[in-house]
Amino acid sequence: MKKPVPEPEQPAGAASVSDRSLRSLHGYQIKRAFNVIQSDLNRTLKPFDLRMITYTALILIVDNPGLRQSQLAEAMDIERPNLVVIVDELERRELIIRDRLPSDRRAYALKATLAGRRLYEQAVAAVETHEQRLLRGINPDALRTAMKVMQLIEANRQQEA
Repeated sequence: MKKPVPEPEQPAGAASVSDRSLRSLHGYQIKRAFNVIQSDLNRTLKPFDLRMITYTALILIVDNPGLRQSQLAEAMDIERPNLVVIVDELERRELIIRDRLPSDRRAYALKATLAGRRLYEQAVAAVETHEQRLLRGINPDALRTAMKVMQLIEANRQQEA
């Protein structure tokens, strides 16, 4: 049996790695763009002592007063046990409160405190500026198309489930 001939090796310390084969994949491109967005978003949220996940939870709670924890977990597409840590953190910081539901003593309604609503307003303004900065120079029609494409990808996944 004939041994395959290996590709010539790059010299040690080569200046760059080619990802040309990956760049043709939509998922790879979306992931690369997400990495840029996430990194900048983390810097944007740091002064508010928020992470992307705690920011998302706070936004959903402020926008949906009385939301149950199970509904929040579903909206965030995370497991309920993982949500407890996030809700505990927001509650410890006095950004939200948990009220037992009279109809179901095992469930809690989540509501933002005044401090939570104030932080929400500041963080939303900062995130809007972050998005404007990262998306500057991109045609509004292209942005609408990109948004529609991402929504369709998500819808396709939900149809398969």
